[in-house]
Amino acid sequence: MTATSPRRTTALATLTALALTAPLTACATDPAAANSASAQQQNAQEQNAQQQTEQAWTTAWSVPMQRPSIGFEPNWSEQGFSDQTVRQVVRVTTAGSAVRVRLSNRYGSSPLEVGAASLARTTQGAAVAADSVRRLTFNGAESAAVPAGGELISDPVDLPVQPLASLTTTLYLPHTTGPATTHLQGYATSYRAAGDHSTDPDPAAFTDTTHSWYYLSGIEVLDPNASQHAATRDTIVALGDSITDGFGSTNDANSRYPDHLANRLVAAGTPRPVLNAGIGGGMVLSDSAWFGDSARTRLDRDVLANPRVRTMIVLAGLNDIGFSEVDVPTFKPNPNRSVDELIAGHRELIRRAHEHGVRVIGATLLPLRGADYYTATAQAKIDQLNQWIRTSGEYDAVVDFNAALADPADPTRINPAYDSGDHKHPNDAGYRLMADTIDLSTL
Repeated sequence: MTATSPRRTTALATLTALALTAPLTACATDPAAANSASAQQQNAQEQNAQQQTEQAWTTAWSVPMQRPSIGFEPNWSEQGFSDQTVRQVVRVTTAGSAVRVRLSNRYGSSPLEVGAASLARTTQGAAVAADSVRRLTFNGAESAAVPAGGELISDPVDLPVQPLASLTTTLYLPHTTGPATTHLQGYATSYRAAGDHSTDPDPAAFTDTTHSWYYLSGIEVLDPNASQHAATRDTIVALGDSITDGFGSTNDANSRYPDHLANRLVAAGTPRPVLNAGIGGGMVLSDSAWFGDSARTRLDRDVLANPRVRTMIVLAGLNDIGFSEVDVPTFKPNPNRSVDELIAGHRELIRRAHEHGVRVIGATLLPLRGADYYTATAQAKIDQLNQWIRTSGEYDAVVDFNAALADPADPTRINPAYDSGDHKHPNDAGYRLMADTIDLSTL
């Protein structure tokens, strides 16, 4: 407990005395003022109760939102939806006694009209457990409009969940949406059906699929132990690029490295929310219409806006280096980024996180030899940046992904046993090894 100075004690006592005596004086001289004071006190109590309730909610799954784009494989973001139902499956990483859904229309130019929505436990593919289907409401209404550039949170539904459970959110979009706010590389199958199938447990109507997410930005759960630790800061966020996002992992297998980290924490008996804030092609320094906002630009909204974040793992910079060295049509202009610029970018992430009381773990960049944008200059930059991450002492802790995944015969390459095939992204076994490399005590 922090010691309180005599001056502060006197001031607190004075404020307390004023708070206690003012209503009594008003009651003796002015009944109307007394009623007003009573109403103000009741409003303050209600606001405090609402704040405590909000603190009891924790994000169990989230994903960074991106501008519509054709991305890395076909998706529906540019064409959007019209009189269609989109069904999306995600895996939560912490338990809850109730659930609510967060929708984002960040990159929409007009309100997003949601005609109906539901939440259910996933069985397989687009099928859901019929007895678990819960129709979602928004401020008590079954339909809602998400403002252009804004977000909307559903009302809670009673649906207890356990860590690592899969949930299915279904949205019926009755009118033409225009291009859809999205997360391009989901590595999870999303399903589409014509018409309203928002509460249909049968998967038969969902004949179209992609591997991106649309409008769904978060799943929040009510902490079952809220009365004991409503304000607990226990969430881990992995910030990074396509390696954090999970490029090269098996679709629908939850084999990204943050997924395996969540598995480890559950196996250790210490489940905690683990959120993936990776964006394929993302950079530390540059925003991109194709690849999304930089880590610096989106740090607040994708990490620091969550009041329960305790630890952030940063694996970032490989694209800044790679795009500096080769001609990539989807990223123009491509400035030649120096190691000093990248270090300054990392320092900014550390500083801003520390200002919010967030612990920051720095991760070394993976080997790159053989990849599409490998050059000798790129290798030299990777070596220099990794050396700074390992030895500068500016991160609170370091995880050496580079050393863990390097080929013993050539440390500038990914070990073939962990290579997805493009010599840049790990496979499922590589992502599992990355998670296993993290010292849980540093979290």
